[in-house]
Amino acid sequence: MPTKITKPDAILKLISRKSGASMSELEKAVGWQAHSIRAALTGLRKRDITITREGSPTRGSIYKVTGG
Repeated sequence: MPTKITKPDAILKLISRKSGASMSELEKAVGWQAHSIRAALTGLRKRDITITREGSPTRGSIYKVTGG
């Protein structure tokens, strides 16, 4: 039986890309509202994953994994 990918795992995969992921990209990928995604990011931070937020004039806030 294949392992099911959880939504927090999907978020982690997207923000682990070199280009990171914007909030709108994360919303489309997992079907959650922004406040739920921010809560999931907090959960990832509690797992000692370092996440940074950078500003982009075209994509808005970009979330990236920088450590952990």
